[in-house]
Amino acid sequence: MLRGMRENAGKTRKDAADWLEVGEPTVSKIELGRQAIKAPNVRLLCQLYDVDAGTGESLLRLAREANQRGWWTAYRDTLPKWFRQFVGLEGDAVEFWEYQSEFVPGLLQTRSYIEAITTASRPDIGDDELAKVVRVRRERQALLEGAEPPRLNVYLNEAVLRRVVGGPQVMREQLDQLVAASREDRTRVRVVPFSAGAHAAMASSFVLMQFPDDDSPAFAYIENDRGAVYQEDPGDIDRYTVMLDQLAEVSMGVAESRAALDEAARSLHNELGEGIPR
Repeated sequence: MLRGMRENAGKTRKDAADWLEVGEPTVSKIELGRQAIKAPNVRLLCQLYDVDAGTGESLLRLAREANQRGWWTAYRDTLPKWFRQFVGLEGDAVEFWEYQSEFVPGLLQTRSYIEAITTASRPDIGDDELAKVVRVRRERQALLEGAEPPRLNVYLNEAVLRRVVGGPQVMREQLDQLVAASREDRTRVRVVPFSAGAHAAMASSFVLMQFPDDDSPAFAYIENDRGAVYQEDPGDIDRYTVMLDQLAEVSMGVAESRAALDEAARSLHNELGEGIPR
C-alpha cells in the first residue's frame, strides 16, 4: 500500500528516503515487506504522500499488526533469517505461481517427503532438529486449510514425479497427496513433460506472489541452499510473467497433469503390491 501511494503521489524512493532520512534500500525493504516500519515513519510518509486521515489511520493499524511476532519466530534457530522473511510474506499472499524443477513445493509436501529431502541435504541432522523442520513445514501448510486459502498455480518438471524420493512408499504417498491437491478448487497443478524439450524456466525454480489489493505479482523469489533473491523491478517481474506464459504453453493441461500424477502413483502402488487405490 505504501508503494502504491508513493507512486500515485509521483514520488520516488529517493524522495521517501530523504523525507525519512534513511537510505533508499531501507525504503525498498519496507515496501517489499522485508523490514518493519515504525508508526512515526508511517505518519511521515502519509504527510509526504498527502494521504487522508482515514487511510492514514488504517495504515498505522496495519503497521502495528505487521510488527507483531509471527508464529515462525519460535523457530528462529531452525529457519534462517532470509527464509523467515519469505514465510512472513507467504502468509499474506492471495495467489502464488511456482515452478519447481526438482521438488514438490513445500506447501504440498507430505511429512515423510519432508523428512526424506531434509536428510538427503543434511545427512548429519539430528532427530530433534528434523522434527522442527517438519513442524515448520506443516505450520506453513495451515495456509491451505483456512476459510479462504490462497490460489496456487504450480508447474512441476516431470522429473519431480519420476524421482522416487524416500523410497516407493514415501513417493507413492506424496503423489497421492498431489492428486488430491489437484482436485481442490484453488489449486492448479500442471506438469511440464520431458517431451516439451528446452523451455524458458530451465535455469531456475522460482515463486511469484501476489498480495491483497495488488493487480500483479509483487516480486519473483529465487532460492538457493544459502539464501534467496527477491527480484522486484517491473522488468524482472515481466520476465517471469512471460516465463509463466511459456510454461503454460508447453505444460500438460490440468486434467492431463492429474492423470499423469495418478498414473505415477498407481505404478508405485503396483510396485508395492498394494493394488490400485479407489
